Amino acid sequence: MRPIVCLILLICALVVAPAAAQDTADTAPTAAPETGPTADGTLRRIHAPILMYHYVSPLPPDWDAVRKDLTVLPDLFRAHMEYLFFEGYTPISLYDLNDALLDGRELPAKPVVLTFDDGYEDHYTTVFPTLRQFNFTATFFVITGAADANRPGYLTWDQIREMSDAGMDMEAHTKNHVELDGRTYDELVYEMLGSMESLAHYTGHPAHMFSFPVGRYDDLTLEVAAQMPIWRAVTTQSGALHTTDNRFELARTRIHFDTSVDALAAILRDN
Repeated sequence: MRPIVCLILLICALVVAPAAAQDTADTAPTAAPETGPTADGTLRRIHAPILMYHYVSPLPPDWDAVRKDLTVLPDLFRAHMEYLFFEGYTPISLYDLNDALLDGRELPAKPVVLTFDDGYEDHYTTVFPTLRQFNFTATFFVITGAADANRPGYLTWDQIREMSDAGMDMEAHTKNHVELDGRTYDELVYEMLGSMESLAHYTGHPAHMFSFPVGRYDDLTLEVAAQMPIWRAVTTQSGALHTTDNRFELARTRIHFDTSVDALAAILRDN
């Protein structure tokens, strides 16, 4: 293991006291050493769809094809959640999935993981209240640099903390949403560990799950991930079958603008 990461891991295993006041974004969290969960030696395969959402909002006046494809309208999103609720699906966390893969912990009969990438403001104004109405949990992958800069259209640290306190998992999506393939070792440490530290500092909860921006990574990215307290990482690869030994390439199913309720039902049935 490289010396720089050995040092970093000793000082920031990401178990921190909640930040009661807004400190600067560069303040490092205090931390105690932490050991992640370990597998019991059994190779398991679990079918659990991981749904990937981005924007949940009306289209802006200047929308283009890319923005449209990343958007689900609020009424359709609510219809998706109603379908999950009335058809008996149970949203679980990536931590639940990780436990089931490592030691066989039982999952509900129809598990599904809800994930939301990038940390948009509508995740607080639209997604969060809808999830609470159905008593659903979800995972939000946050671009922490956007929160640091109070960037319009993105979550603030106060909103992130409120969602975390309500039981949502606020997880890492790098500091600046850069593509991670072709990066240097130090750049990867800065982007990946930096976002994890910020989330731990502001929420008081360690961030052990990670999403690769735009689904881009390379062998060095995976090497660095293995040296950090990242328990699982999700990709943009399509699929719903997960294995114990596949820590950093969990497949997901992208939800598009035109993913109707019938299309969602087919995804959950056939994927």
